[in-house]
Amino acid sequence: PLPPCNRSTALTFVIRAANADDLQHLYEMAKRTGGGFTNLPPDRKALTAKLERGAQGFARTEDTVADDLFVFVLENTETGEVRGTCQVFSAVGQKWPFYSYRIGALTQHSEELGRTFRADILNLSTDLEGSSEVGGLFLHPGERAGGLGMLIARSRYLFIRGHRPRFADRCLAELRGVIDEAGGSPFWDGVAGRFFGMNFQDADEFNAKFGNQFIADLMPKHPVYIAMLSEAARHVIGVPHPTGRAAMRMLEVEGFAWENYIDIFDGGPTMTARTDQIRSVREAEDSVIVAIDDKLGEHTAGEKRLVASGRLAKFRVAYGWVDRRDDGIAIDPLCARVLGVEPGQSVTHVARW
Repeated sequence: PLPPCNRSTALTFVIRAANADDLQHLYEMAKRTGGGFTNLPPDRKALTAKLERGAQGFARTEDTVADDLFVFVLENTETGEVRGTCQVFSAVGQKWPFYSYRIGALTQHSEELGRTFRADILNLSTDLEGSSEVGGLFLHPGERAGGLGMLIARSRYLFIRGHRPRFADRCLAELRGVIDEAGGSPFWDGVAGRFFGMNFQDADEFNAKFGNQFIADLMPKHPVYIAMLSEAARHVIGVPHPTGRAAMRMLEVEGFAWENYIDIFDGGPTMTARTDQIRSVREAEDSVIVAIDDKLGEHTAGEKRLVASGRLAKFRVAYGWVDRRDDGIAIDPLCARVLGVEPGQSVTHVARW
């Protein structure tokens, strides 16, 4: 395996559109996720379908919101190895309903007892239907240094910005919930598992391969009183998996917030934001490259930024050293090579936080 990357080698990585040749790479990464990762199932047929759907999305020429999926991979341009992946859905709930639980409350007062009772309730909801979704983010454990997780995560927002008419006005991100050591979900066991006759792993795998219409068919439509759940189930509501805490912090920095929506399978939080208010969307700039300057670097001049170029299947994002000039920007030669750009071309760039 490759050694963990550092700040210098992170510059050799690029985010690009996934293609059919990436199937084996995606499959190997999917086997490492540890379950509960619906957007990256360890199933070749399901992954092939994702790549085919992604190819259709990248090939579609109409600049409108449709049922598109865009799949990206993180490639080390020095070795050709794929070490991470992420996905963007243009609008969820187009093929089948997009279900969440929304945490609400019911307050009741008794004059005889002189007491007011408040009950927290889970309501089955399709409120988020039609939103765009960022998800499917996975970074190889050997590469979790040097800002590559940030590169993968924020590349999605730069893609959305560059293709804004194809995305909704609200964006969501589902964070994986708490999974126990045996691969089970305390939330599933306490709520949905009682109605489905299957354990969490089986339900999660079925959902990843075939979608969640079975939820609509079998899930009780009545509100669920949280007080009636087991302590184990109550304890994990709205709590991200330990490996997802950093992802949650990155989402919060971008402007996402948890507004009491949770995943119906594992109870993990669903974060939402207004698309145009996502920080990377809002603060990114478009500039023309006026020079490729080999004097730019960590100990000389310039600012390290995320730099994006191209549209649809030609979209690419990498770290680069950027220096502002009167009529545009200069970038370092390695960034220019990784992105395949030259003077006269326009790129999008945003500060690295």
